[in-house]
Amino acid sequence: MTGIEVVLSVLGGIVLLSIAVVVTFVLVVRAVVRRVRRERVASGAALRARARVSRGPQREVLALRVRLDESLRSGAAAIELVSTSRGELPRLFGRIRDEGAVLDLQLRLLESERDQAVLARERAAARERVDQVEQLVRHVRSAVASGLSGTTDDSLAALRSEVDREVAALRAGIDELQALNRRDGGRAAAAFRPQTTTSTVRDEGNRP
Repeated sequence: MTGIEVVLSVLGGIVLLSIAVVVTFVLVVRAVVRRVRRERVASGAALRARARVSRGPQREVLALRVRLDESLRSGAAAIELVSTSRGELPRLFGRIRDEGAVLDLQLRLLESERDQAVLARERAAARERVDQVEQLVRHVRSAVASGLSGTTDDSLAALRSEVDREVAALRAGIDELQALNRRDGGRAAAAFRPQTTTSTVRDEGNRP
């Protein structure tokens, strides 16, 4: 092998190795994301089950955790529909999610509280914070919906204009076809009438 062939072989090996590393990295990331999603779904289901079977103040605390979890999930679902170029929404929701994680830890700590006075006081404060998180998530979802509806309206308007043009062209074609048919029908009728008259005259001449 010449020196150039050796260099090309080395470069080809490096390229193949780089592609293999990138593919492996992508597969690992996808597997981790799927696993995290499955764990979140399982944890949410377990949390709702605990809230249904619990009693007393702890049940109310678990109900707050369920509300918080469902709110953050709905916000995450909305953010997944938004591209990274759409403003500050992903970053802002990341901050909301971080605050929600801290609040969930506080609620988990509150589950083990046995002092009823402290539990009542902290539960009221926690409920207010959960309400604030829900309100922030609703704002995020409204912003995402506004952006998507604007894009949809523009797309539908463009599509409507295109359909109108096609319908107008189709109608023009149908009108032209009908006009041609009428002209052809008139010509055929004009050509047919003399033949009918001639045939009638011949028939009369042949009669005895």
